[in-house]
Amino acid sequence: MNRIYAYLRASSQEQDAHRARRSLESFAESLSRTISGWFIENESGASLQRPELFRLLDIAQQGDVVLIEQVDRLSRLTHQDWERLKSQISHKGLRIVALDLPTSHQFMRVASDDFTQRMLSAINSMMLDMLAAVARKDYEDRRRRQAEGITKAKREGKYKGRQTNTALHENIAALLKAGKSYSTIVHLLGCSRSTIAKIARG
Repeated sequence: MNRIYAYLRASSQEQDAHRARRSLESFAESLSRTISGWFIENESGASLQRPELFRLLDIAQQGDVVLIEQVDRLSRLTHQDWERLKSQISHKGLRIVALDLPTSHQFMRVASDDFTQRMLSAINSMMLDMLAAVARKDYEDRRRRQAEGITKAKREGKYKGRQTNTALHENIAALLKAGKSYSTIVHLLGCSRSTIAKIARG
């Protein structure tokens, strides 16, 4: 039976990429399946510079499943970059299963007849492309609104740039001083390990 690899991604260092882990575990358990490995990173979905994703793609074998919470965890890419990533996934014979894409759930169930599999695969591919396009549009719309908001704030003399989460940093520093491990701090504060490392370096 094919293996299942879970991929978790958050966009910024302040977000917790582990947030959806329990949802993926519950989904796999509902189908009596076990997740073979976890690949977790804080990188932009609009970029192909994602070491953990490509480490997963390197390790996975034909027929294995890449399990994600939502399609936008895999891609907020431009059409060209999405086609490049999709081509690599297809070349290795991997299956994408997303909790928000019900047509993909078949790949973690007992295989049906060949005709049904091919029909569902074609439908799933179309839906995957559509959701990837929607995710990219959402990304571009948010960037545009953000830029418009910054321009307006600058015009009104209210723009102060990106603000540091002082309270979070102080809490991390206090927990580090108390000898708490990175894993404990991530669990308590919901921050990323790279943020903790940044505070630890001073």
